[in-house]
Amino acid sequence: VMRDYQLEGLNWMISLHARGLNGILADEMGLGKTLQSISLLGYLSLIEREPAPHLVVVPLTVLGNWCKEIERWCPGLRAVRLHGNKDERRYIIETQVAAGNFHVLVTTYECVASEATALRKLRWRFLVVDEAHRLKNEESKLSVILRSIKVTNRLLLTGTPIQNNLHELWALLNFLFPDIFNTSEPFDRSFDSKAGHVSVSSLDRLQRLLQGVMLRRLKAEVEKGLPPKKEVKLFLPLSPMQADWYRRVLLRDLSGLESSKAGGTAIHNVVMHLRKVCNHPYLFEGAEPGPPFVEGEHLVTNCGKLVVVDKLLKRLKAAGHRVLLFTTMAKVLDILEDYLRWRDYAYCRLDGSTSTADRERMMSEYNAHNSNKFVFLLSTRAGGLGINLTGADTVVLYDSDW
Repeated sequence: VMRDYQLEGLNWMISLHARGLNGILADEMGLGKTLQSISLLGYLSLIEREPAPHLVVVPLTVLGNWCKEIERWCPGLRAVRLHGNKDERRYIIETQVAAGNFHVLVTTYECVASEATALRKLRWRFLVVDEAHRLKNEESKLSVILRSIKVTNRLLLTGTPIQNNLHELWALLNFLFPDIFNTSEPFDRSFDSKAGHVSVSSLDRLQRLLQGVMLRRLKAEVEKGLPPKKEVKLFLPLSPMQADWYRRVLLRDLSGLESSKAGGTAIHNVVMHLRKVCNHPYLFEGAEPGPPFVEGEHLVTNCGKLVVVDKLLKRLKAAGHRVLLFTTMAKVLDILEDYLRWRDYAYCRLDGSTSTADRERMMSEYNAHNSNKFVFLLSTRAGGLGINLTGADTVVLYDSDW
């Protein structure tokens, strides 16, 4: 059952369609932009009997989730998944796309680039672009290719319509309304953050325009029934081994830090090494005792963070909780994997090298009823997009991405 604000979002998109307008659904992450978009496509194809198909372009990491959500929420929509190697894609295009017996084609940024010629041959009703902040550069290859595909309406989905500056918003508006936003110079002059200049009249006009073509809601505004998020920050002491390696890093780079010529890169390198010390001293060659290298209590006792994580996981396991454990470093994942294996905790692991098929399989395993998987290990980059792990109730950030 859709929530009230999701129904409002659906009606808003239907009204855009009725007026022949493009738009941006910019709800905060977690409010169901995918569900609202699928509902729109279902309404157009199954209720309005729109004959033209729709094109949905998504990051590879969420391709499987989109297809599952279509099957779950709108099984009447005939969806084609365009992905695979060159021969597999050609087979899908020749046997399914060319036949035209489908409502929605779901594909990735990369496949759009590879199969642009075939996609240009069709006339699409709606083009839906997920994580549309990827279009923040109007001259990017993805933006140029998508503009060349014949579509009637465009819908952009993004929880972050502005990441760095207002020119990125102009790029999205240019993609939606190229005849109106045909040059960025007036826009950039009106909103020059570097010079500290903002045109009040232009700001008023922009706000009025956005009210008509962009819908954004926050969890705090629409999900008032959700319990407040509990966030606990723990500041931990270093283990004796960590303290020793911390001194080594500082002493080794002391001359460089004291030099007046020390640049930002040199300082950043020192900070990165200190972060590694704090995450686990075994990230440095020669720190781990051995050979032979064996798993054991030393994995925990030589790292202040892991001492606390070890105690925390024991309590969470005993209380029946299930955990997502995030870290920014792939090598830290290796150490945490050794630790979980040593403690005999059932786990899954996802990082940048995980294939799409394995990613979907592990999410299904973890979310399955009565799953025995206690911990899901994730890198913040690979796990920050397209992850739907409703089986967990606790998130542990082993280190912050800053």
